[in-house]
Amino acid sequence: MKKLLFALIFLSAAAIQAQDAKPSPVVTVTGEGIVKVVPDQVLIKSRIEHEGDSAEQVKKENDVAVDKVIKFLKSKGIKEKNIQTDYVNLNKRYDYNDKTYSYVANQAISIRLDDIKDYESIMKGLLENGLNRIDGVQFKSSKMASFEAEARKKAVLDAKKKAEDFVEPLNQSLGKAISISEMDGNNYQPMYRMAEAVEMSDKNGSQETIAPGEMEIKVKVNVGFQLN
Repeated sequence: MKKLLFALIFLSAAAIQAQDAKPSPVVTVTGEGIVKVVPDQVLIKSRIEHEGDSAEQVKKENDVAVDKVIKFLKSKGIKEKNIQTDYVNLNKRYDYNDKTYSYVANQAISIRLDDIKDYESIMKGLLENGLNRIDGVQFKSSKMASFEAEARKKAVLDAKKKAEDFVEPLNQSLGKAISISEMDGNNYQPMYRMAEAVEMSDKNGSQETIAPGEMEIKVKVNVGFQLN
């Protein structure tokens, strides 16, 4: 009986506490931080591709071209860690008009240049040594992690400023932050395509073919503050 009475008292006290407890007022805002950076690296997304009637022949042609391209890159001082094979494919293709089969071999290679000034000469050499597809070029920074951290700080400060602007007309004050989450949306300068890279290289010769300008590193955060 005593145990039952104690249980009833405990449950009654818990119910009273639950009724008295009120949700803490919160203001939630989104902050954005942007850092503009002059890129010092280039990522070249390239592909070597051959098509023909024989699977063995197109694979052999592709392998010879890949070997030549990699040897060229190493001769120019490009480190092995900066040359990465993304995928290797050998596909059978059917032409519904001619009702014939052909084979396509391709290998995608990502090439990172640590010095953006090497871009023109490396690109010209790649095309001269058997590379026949450029899927895109992306500008990068060697200090990306540091710039991202700076952008995050700016995003949090931007969120705090917005929250203060919200509560000021209410004659209330901002309390401590109770939640912080980063949103998807790191935004770097987008990759651009070069579908006619070979022809463009032949026409331009030693002319400048890229203008990297600035890249934006953008971070967004959600921050929840207590409202006093």
